[in-house]
Amino acid sequence: MTVSHNTEINGHTTTRRPLPCGIYAPTMTFFDPETEELDIPTIKKHAERLARDGLAGLVTMGSNGEAIHCTREEKIAVTRATREALDAAGFTTMPIIVGATEGSVKGTVELCKQSAAAGGDYVLILPPSYFRAQIDEEAIVGYFTAVADESPLPIVLYNYPGAVAGIDMDSDLLIKLATHPNIIGTKFTCGSTGKLTRVALATNAKTPTSEGSGYMAFGGICDFTVQTLVSGGSGIIAGGANVMPKVCVKVWNLYVEGKTEEAIALQKALSRGDWYLTKAAIAGTKQAIQSYFGYGGYPRRPLKRLDKARVEAISEGIREVMEIEKSL
Repeated sequence: MTVSHNTEINGHTTTRRPLPCGIYAPTMTFFDPETEELDIPTIKKHAERLARDGLAGLVTMGSNGEAIHCTREEKIAVTRATREALDAAGFTTMPIIVGATEGSVKGTVELCKQSAAAGGDYVLILPPSYFRAQIDEEAIVGYFTAVADESPLPIVLYNYPGAVAGIDMDSDLLIKLATHPNIIGTKFTCGSTGKLTRVALATNAKTPTSEGSGYMAFGGICDFTVQTLVSGGSGIIAGGANVMPKVCVKVWNLYVEGKTEEAIALQKALSRGDWYLTKAAIAGTKQAIQSYFGYGGYPRRPLKRLDKARVEAISEGIREVMEIEKSL
C-alpha cells in the first residue's frame, strides 16, 4: 500500500509519475459522428485542454470514456494518444490512470501490461460481476489479489455498484485489499463519504497537507468535493471535470487554502450544474462540451443521441456554473 515512485513492481522497474492530490477527469472518448471510429485529434485536443485548465491527472478508458464500447486495441490507442498529447504540450509529469477491467484475471492482467506499454502509470479496476451469482467476497479478494500480483502498474480499486450488478465493496473489504503493496487507492463512485472516511483513516491516505502512506482515496463525483476533503480524501475523479475543470479545481483549492466558506458556496453552484450532466450521462456530457467548446459529438450506439430540446435544457442548466468557469 505504501507508494514508492522509484520501484520494482512484479519484475518491472520504473520511475513512476506520482499521483498528486487534486482533480482528475475520466476523459471522454470521442468518435466520428458518421462512422463511430475513434477521433484521435479530438481526443488529443481534449486532453490538452484539461491539462491546461489545471487538472492533476487524467483517467482514460473509464466509464465516461465508454470503455465498454471499445475494443482492447482502441483502449490502447486512446491511452497512447493521450500520453502523446500531454507530452507534446509540456505536461510530461501528468499521470494517466487507465481503466483496465476485463472479465477474467488473465484478460485484466494482459490489459494492464498493454496499458503500461501505451504510457499509463496506474490502472483503475472494477470487481468482476458478469457471473454475479458466483461472485462473493472471496472471489473479489482472489481476483484483485491475482491481478495485483501480476500487474506492472499499481491498482486503484473502482467501487461503482451501478456498473457491476450492484456489487458494493464495503470499507472492511477495501481496507483488507489495501494491504496488498500493489493496490494503492480506491475510487468511491458509490458516493459514500462514510466509507471513504473509514478507508482513508485506516490507510493513512494522502491528503493536501500530508503525504501519509501515499494511498489515494478518490471521491467519484465532483458534487461532493468539499465532503471528500472533509473526509480525509486525496482527490476527485469526476466526469464533470470534462466540462467545468476550472470550477472543480477552484473548489478544491479554496478549501485547501482554508477558505472554507467560499469553497462551500462554490461547491453548491458546482453541484447544481453537475446534476444536469449526471442525469444526462455520457450523451449529455458530450453535448455540454459541444455547446460550450465546439466539439464533443455523440456516444457509440446503443446509447441514444439527445434531441435538440434536451441539449438546450442541459446547456441552460449548466449556464450558471459555466459562467463561473469562463471567469476563471
